[in-house]
This record gives sequence, structure tokens and C-alpha cells, in this order.
Amino acid sequence: MTLLALVRHGQTDWNAERRVQGRTDIPLNDIGRAQALTAAENLRGGGWTRIVSSSLGRARETAEIIAGVLGLPAPRAYSGLVERDYGVGEGTLVADLHATYGHGDVPGGETTAELAERVLAAIADVAADTGDEPTVVVAHGGVIRELLRLATAGERPRPGERVENAAVNVFRFDGDHLVLQSADLTTQYA
Repeated sequence: MTLLALVRHGQTDWNAERRVQGRTDIPLNDIGRAQALTAAENLRGGGWTRIVSSSLGRARETAEIIAGVLGLPAPRAYSGLVERDYGVGEGTLVADLHATYGHGDVPGGETTAELAERVLAAIADVAADTGDEPTVVVAHGGVIRELLRLATAGERPRPGERVENAAVNVFRFDGDHLVLQSADLTTQYA
């Protein structure tokens, strides 16, 4: 069994503008770097021994900041942890994307089924590489939302809940079963 702390990367300018980033590699802004420091403090004392990340720059930089604070080895990047491909939706405002396509699949993008298959395989790879070492995994909102959905049989995130930048969600993975141990979701009322 592997304990995994899934951390969403810190804020980027597109996050602040509420734009869909997907695979577009937007760097962290200063708020995002401060959020990464806060996430590291929230993880302190948790017994974490390894850190990995998505191969996108915003996740890698967040992981490097956390690793520095916690005294962990340099993070290893996994391409399977990259954000969902939102196809024609990348760069659009989140509100416009939802108004046009709801919360479903977007033309030219990765389907929910494809995302689920990819992120479960990536988590299995991380667990295989880290064994039973408690591991911090820095990824993206879409990836973490999908893992939450898979671990809770679709009960989380609830409508209106979102995974905020630098939020920490803890899962247990036993090789073929993902269990949510603690959720860090924010309810948005706007």
C-alpha cells in the first residue's frame, strides 16, 4: 500500500484569469510560488519521503519548491500525470467552456474515459516505483478531480467543489484500488 499526497500545482496567470490551461505550459506566478511554500508547510511532519510531479513546468516547479522545504530528493517527472487535454477549450475562460460543453468532453480533447485510464496507470507507475514510501505527487486540477471521482465512485467532487491551487488530497493505493483518505476541496458559490 502506498500513501500518496496529491497536490495541485501553485497558481499561474491563467488560473488567476480562470482560463483553461490543459496541456498549455503556463509557468507559476509569484502567488503560485508562495502557495507551493504553504503546501510544503502543510505537508511538514507527514513522513513524506519522496516527491514526483507531472512533466509540465508549473507542476515541476511546485514540486521543486516543496522538495526544497521538506528536504526531499529532486522530484521525478511522470508524463502520465500531465493535465487533461482540453482540445479546443484550451485558453478559453472556464465559465465559457462550461457554458458551451458542460462538464463533459470537449471536441479535440481527451475524453473522461481516456483521462481515467491514463491517470490510474500513472498512479500505478508511481506506486510501483516508490513502493510503500509515502509520496507527494504534484499534478493538476483535472487529474486530481478524476482521481477523487474514481476513489469515491463519483461522489466527490460535488457540484460547486473545486480543487484549489496547492490543495492537498491524500489517497491510499494498493495496486488496483484507490481510497480517499482526506479531501481538500473548496466550495465555490459564484
